[in-house]
Amino acid sequence: MTTLTHRGRRAEGRGSEKKGEGEEEAADRELNEDEPDDSKDIRLTLMEEVLLLGLKDKEGYTSFWNDCISSGLRGGILIELALRGRIRLEPLALRKKRLLERKVLLKSDAPTGDVLLDETLRHIKATETAETVQTWIELLTGETWNPFKLQYQLRNVRERLAKALVEKGILTTEKQNFLLFDMTTHPVCNASEKQRLLKRLQESVLERSVNEPQRMERRTLALLVLAHASDVLENVFASLADDKYDVAMNRTKDLLDMDPEVEAAKGRGTEMIWAVLAAFNKS
Repeated sequence: MTTLTHRGRRAEGRGSEKKGEGEEEAADRELNEDEPDDSKDIRLTLMEEVLLLGLKDKEGYTSFWNDCISSGLRGGILIELALRGRIRLEPLALRKKRLLERKVLLKSDAPTGDVLLDETLRHIKATETAETVQTWIELLTGETWNPFKLQYQLRNVRERLAKALVEKGILTTEKQNFLLFDMTTHPVCNASEKQRLLKRLQESVLERSVNEPQRMERRTLALLVLAHASDVLENVFASLADDKYDVAMNRTKDLLDMDPEVEAAKGRGTEMIWAVLAAFNKS
């Protein structure tokens, strides 16, 4: 992973500040008019899709060796809230800040209908001082030395997501014995839903150019970033033939190696996606 370079520079005068705010507002309008993400038509949240990608179909649990998926799911929550118009990064002002220096601001505390998203919204609203994307991922994961901020940890996230997928008819619930203990597992019972998800991601890099990510559908771009952050990206392309697998992995690597600062500046409501990628690049 490469550490992001500092590209901050000073703008001149109040006119620059107004211009920056105008660009932010225009991006918001474009986001809302182009792709109304806050819609009941959304079948799965980004977090549910990431968990589905990480689950072993028959066994019904994620790899015991995967220690990245917990933080990846928290990053997915932030992106999902941004796509639904509930949060945003603070606008660029006189001094342009890097993505990881910009605070997460509440735009709307209107309930989303999703338990994890709404719980996170309450946390963001309750904070006295705004925090950055990287700090929020750490707080929601519980990786903080400050005992007063442990209240922001989201608990049992994987189990709650699995329960939601069971309610949507994609997973089922079983009990498995692991010698010393019993564990609740959630095997895939609707394979077609997962196959549609895999096909969408595979086609996004095999049949379309990834050299211009701003032209990519935002939820697909976000899911590729989150699959990488959650260490489940290989699962996405595992079913491909060797030649296509190599092409898909190389193209995705090219996408993930792009400079988040540069790509976020191109607009179309992707700032939070690139900020999450920048946070995982740094960690």
